[in-house]
Amino acid sequence: MPLYVLIYAVAVFFFNNVSLYFTKRLINNAVRTIIEAVYMSNEDFEKLMRILIIEDEKRIASFIDKGLRSEGYVTTIAHDGESGLLLACDQEFDLILIDILLPKLDGMEVLKKVRDCRPAVPVIMLTAKDELELKVSSFDYGASDYITKPFAFEELTARIRAHLRRKDQVNANIMRAGELSLNLAKREVEYQGNRIALTSREFALLEYLVRHQNQIVNRMQILNHVWGYEFDPESNIVDVYIRYLRQKIGLSKDKPLIETVRGAGYRVVTD
Repeated sequence: MPLYVLIYAVAVFFFNNVSLYFTKRLINNAVRTIIEAVYMSNEDFEKLMRILIIEDEKRIASFIDKGLRSEGYVTTIAHDGESGLLLACDQEFDLILIDILLPKLDGMEVLKKVRDCRPAVPVIMLTAKDELELKVSSFDYGASDYITKPFAFEELTARIRAHLRRKDQVNANIMRAGELSLNLAKREVEYQGNRIALTSREFALLEYLVRHQNQIVNRMQILNHVWGYEFDPESNIVDVYIRYLRQKIGLSKDKPLIETVRGAGYRVVTD
């Protein structure tokens, strides 16, 4: 047998088997991904971090998309400012990446409008321009971070993880009960979008009630946790401060939020 025929035969054998190996591997990976998606619980699916990529250069968008998916993120791509803004405002994302030079709507305009509809979501700006003025403008318009192209993918993912950690920490400091929200770090209260000014004792009382929302807490429990042992158990101080809270928050009989349970105590009602 001529040598070139032997080499050709070996090459064909090698190619077919290697191709078959990688094809099988690709199919196995695809099947495994589908099975995981099908059997993934709603709770697990909701835990996945969703990232919106607004990038007009398809090669870069694909590079970021594949890398983030391999890290376990769920990604969505928009190739122009208008469609990106629509997605950002219509859907829930944990983080948004925005290129500054975008067709149809400039990245800075997208950023400003995103801040109107999604004031809390972290936004990282992507740009090939490493200019101080552009960076300052980005932060002034509400950007959380700024990264210059070309960048190492490891740096991008590190920045994303850092911002998602901060977002989790902020969420951990927010307590909600219906339309009422308490920011424990800033000691701020909002009801139906309106900021409510409370004294430190009023805030402590409201926080205790919200922590036990839909549960009845009696006056003695409230005295022990909010006032300690500074007051006589027969004191009506709890009733007085409950009245203060209702007045400041603007509650009425039609909006009971803080409910009096006769002979038992109080509870914050959200059910």
